[in-house]
Amino acid sequence: MSQPLRIVFAGTPEFAARHLQALLDAGLTPAAVYTQPDRPAGRGQKLMASPVKQLAVARDIPVLQPATLRDPAAQAELAALAPDLLVVVAYGLILPQVVLDIPRLGCINSHASLLPRWRGAAPIQRAVQAGDAESGVTVMRMEAGLDTGPMLLKVATPISADDTGGSLHDRLAELGAAAVVEAIPQLAAGTLRGEVQDDALATYAHKLNKDEARLDWRRPAVELERLVRAFNPWPVCHTTLAEAPLKVLAAEVAEGQGAPGEILAASRDGLSVACGEGALCLTRLQLSGGKPLAFSDLYNSRREQFAVGQVLV
Repeated sequence: MSQPLRIVFAGTPEFAARHLQALLDAGLTPAAVYTQPDRPAGRGQKLMASPVKQLAVARDIPVLQPATLRDPAAQAELAALAPDLLVVVAYGLILPQVVLDIPRLGCINSHASLLPRWRGAAPIQRAVQAGDAESGVTVMRMEAGLDTGPMLLKVATPISADDTGGSLHDRLAELGAAAVVEAIPQLAAGTLRGEVQDDALATYAHKLNKDEARLDWRRPAVELERLVRAFNPWPVCHTTLAEAPLKVLAAEVAEGQGAPGEILAASRDGLSVACGEGALCLTRLQLSGGKPLAFSDLYNSRREQFAVGQVLV
């Protein structure tokens, strides 16, 4: 009888935690878990354990949190674990070649795109923003380059017209977790062959930032509608009305024309705003200090704030 595979897992956010849960459910409990150091979070800026650490602690799995894996001491610590395989999912730290060489079967990564499209930090949101017809997960063998390794297994899913960054994230987390569980025994048996990526087809998914979430009303409505969906639930698109911040959580492309940012109409159906091309009907908003609300609720109580002719900036 063959010995069970000795796995070490490395990941940090909720996306990674769902993969770890799938390994546990499949009886592939890691010998140890790596995750990023605890970070300050919330208004009190208290140190917060990552979702992966919280799950590992709850299941009594040893947790290691080096600030970097470039440190020889951290590398020696990993080598002492004698892993057969390192499974990496949204870990957030660079793995130098010396680390990639430690596990007997190497390192695999679950990446939330159909590589080589959308290498990099924010593949889920960039796919929605770009209007891609589909997304998916690629399980790949890791190498020193950024998401450049041979592809071992790919799973695709359509991107629907109402998908947000959040809904696609959740779907890809489930697909990726299942794909990793499927790949591991094939990898152990030596039956999984990698397909080299075509670098000429590669695109880069830049990290998200709050500045690009400000709606530029000079852009076409179709682009802004995709941006609103892509950046929900974070960083959330926003604009300014009468010098007060206004978050936009849902919107639809509409007909109409006017100066970019001009309010064309307001009703229980939404707030219609002129764009560089066409108009955008805002259907779910959040006022400063308030909670997210359907525009119909805001219109019932605050319609005077959304008078036609005002300009969002």
